Amino acid sequence: MKICLAGTGAMGEIHVKALAKINDVQVVSVAGRTDAGVKEFATKWNIPYASTDLKACIDRPGVDAVILTTPSDQHADQTTLALSMGKHVQVEIPMALNLKDSQRMLDASKAAGKVCMVTHTRRFSSPHREIRKRIKEGTFHLHHMVVETYFFRRTNLNMHGQPRSWVDNLLWHHGCHSVDLAHWILDEPNWEVWGQKGPDHETLEIPMDLTVAMKSKKGPIFSMAMSFNNKGPFGGFYRYIGEEETYKVYRDSMTDSEGKDVQLDGIAAFDRQDVEFVGAIREGREPESSAASCVKTMALLDGIDRAMNG
Repeated sequence: MKICLAGTGAMGEIHVKALAKINDVQVVSVAGRTDAGVKEFATKWNIPYASTDLKACIDRPGVDAVILTTPSDQHADQTTLALSMGKHVQVEIPMALNLKDSQRMLDASKAAGKVCMVTHTRRFSSPHREIRKRIKEGTFHLHHMVVETYFFRRTNLNMHGQPRSWVDNLLWHHGCHSVDLAHWILDEPNWEVWGQKGPDHETLEIPMDLTVAMKSKKGPIFSMAMSFNNKGPFGGFYRYIGEEETYKVYRDSMTDSEGKDVQLDGIAAFDRQDVEFVGAIREGREPESSAASCVKTMALLDGIDRAMNG
């Protein structure tokens, strides 16, 4: 299977490494923002074709699928372009910056008859999968899911300290992941939603602090605090408070209420995710984290956004 990669940042590198572990998969082209940057990336990862022209990269001989790790505000147009060219698509986080564009992407995937998968990596993370399994088995009854997402990002830099060409958005990026996780964990699209925001940053022009609350019709509640002002540990912290136990999750690890590690399968989330994308294409089936399943999440985000902005 031949893959076209769009985007040469940190996420692009993660996908290159994950795809290299899958049999008979090759990244044959890469699209980037600058000529020098994309050529450097291609040389580093032995990718035979590099260009700032995404369409040219998609149109390389034998390309089966496209993975987009580009800015969120480009996702809808780039996804529909790739689908219109007959390619399967995995689109990086999140699906788009609004519900309308998300629906447009879903409609395009249905019209093309191609796999369209969203990179909600937490769905593929071992601890979150274990929580979901226990809920489905009835061995863990969730009362409250609490999420803290903290970064210190007052300048427009990525996780490696490199300048970004786009502005990261707490709600439509980081919040989207966690809201999707709650929807997926409980298999529950019906939530009451609410949110509030702090003041916008004077140059980034986005709110730097957000709170989100949701209540499931099944009973459990969801609370999330997010900040780009936080000086301290970097990333997302998850607490699952249940009838039987309280579990804390950070990245691919999970501990119980006594701080003891919970034994998991040890599969890296990004590896499992790209295996799923390739598998769905080869088997002609809908993938986990399909566009169809994620539009429901975007509807929840739309409700939270409207609550915040009146």
